[in-house]
This record gives sequence, structure tokens and C-alpha cells, in this order.
Amino acid sequence: MFTVKENKWGRVTVEDDVIATLAGMAAMSCYGLVGMAARNIQSGLSSLLGLDAMRKGVTVSETEEGLIVEVAVIVGYGIPISEVSYNVGQKVKHELEGNAGIPVAKVNVNIMGVRVIKDK
Repeated sequence: MFTVKENKWGRVTVEDDVIATLAGMAAMSCYGLVGMAARNIQSGLSSLLGLDAMRKGVTVSETEEGLIVEVAVIVGYGIPISEVSYNVGQKVKHELEGNAGIPVAKVNVNIMGVRVIKDK
């Protein structure tokens, strides 16, 4: 749980799952992402998650400088990985700081795989 604001009338806190969902939604709005990835710790495999479970591809930890957000994603084949990762990091940071008022120290984008984007 992260405290967003505290004053003499009380405190506003946000659960880690809410922060992870916001970060996942921000990441998925970026061009070039196929989906979020969850890591199966036992087998070391990564799997593509649907929109329902996008927060499972996000890990949140708290430091004195702010939150550290780890985002695990799968990018589309042929999309420049460095541009996608930069855009995801910027979008997640902007979304959490600008819209939710949550200070973010760092956003780490972990590319877990590449998938072919099917034409619709």
C-alpha cells in the first residue's frame, strides 16, 4: 500500500494492485506492444497475458525517492525495441505521476519476448 497524501484530516492510500493496473493500462496503450508478460518462476517461461491480468506483468516496490515499477512486456516483431521501451517507460511514469499523483523514481521495462502481429 502506498500513501499518496496525508494531512490532518486523514490519509489517501493506494493498493499495489491498483498501481499495477494503472501502469499496465498505460503500457498497453503504447504502440508496438502485443501484451503483458507473466513469468512462470518454476519453469522460467514467460506467457502472454490478456487484458484481464495485465497487472500481473507489473511489479511495484517502494523506495524513499518514490516507486520503482517493473513492467514485463511482449513487443511486436519488426517494431524498434528501444523506442517501444522508452515510450512505455515515459507513458507509465506520466500516467502515475500526472494522473494519480504517485511519485515514480524509476520505470524498468523488461522485454520478455517478441511476437508476430497478425493483420486484422
